[in-house]
Amino acid sequence: MVKRGTGDDENSKRPDGGDSKVVPFPGKPGAPDADAAESTPHAAQEIPTESKSQAEVTRARRVPGSAPPRDPPPAPAPLENEFTFKMRSRFGDAIFETTIDRRQAIALVEPAAVREIAEWFRGGERFEMLTDLTAVDWPRREKRFDVVWNLYSLSRNERFRLKAHVSEAQHVPSAVPVWAAAEWLERECFDLFGIVFEGHPDLRRILLPDEWHGHPLRKDYDILKQDTEWVRKNLGIESGQ
Repeated sequence: MVKRGTGDDENSKRPDGGDSKVVPFPGKPGAPDADAAESTPHAAQEIPTESKSQAEVTRARRVPGSAPPRDPPPAPAPLENEFTFKMRSRFGDAIFETTIDRRQAIALVEPAAVREIAEWFRGGERFEMLTDLTAVDWPRREKRFDVVWNLYSLSRNERFRLKAHVSEAQHVPSAVPVWAAAEWLERECFDLFGIVFEGHPDLRRILLPDEWHGHPLRKDYDILKQDTEWVRKNLGIESGQ
């Protein structure tokens, strides 16, 4: 599925990412247990007037329905292990960096080497599944697109993410000869971002009409105007909004 931003694939015990165990939230140190709380007189549990007042002020300032602020996620860290060493030994400078981000292993690779790297993952390293192929648009960057391949190994029960920085005019080798699932995913990226996958057997739009102008998931695309010419010609109205 193509999206504006990437959600995070975490290593899990099941391919669908489901949890196999629910851990109860631990109580605060020193807090009374449920039985003790029930036996304590209600008067002894009352909050002092000043604390009540402060709690009321806090509730009044909070936007209704909003969650309390959360800590930012940890920054990606360099990943150097036996697997990344093997990958670097085989592909050399085509591997720009390897990192781990919230338990997700990621390799930033040279776009021109994507096909060769994909074949190595599928064949020798047994990553049989391409679970998703997506893109992210960074319009202020020289190579504005991140093209992302999310891989899963059934036999190893492991996930890996390949990522390439791609300019607007740059073509990316198609992964269809490696994973058949890439066919529609690459068409979707082409349709919504305008990214061209070299060697794709049938690269054309998949969601929008063939005559549509522009690519709606580019961040400089005016979604309010959309393709007014196509709407006027095919729907007989002035605007699709």
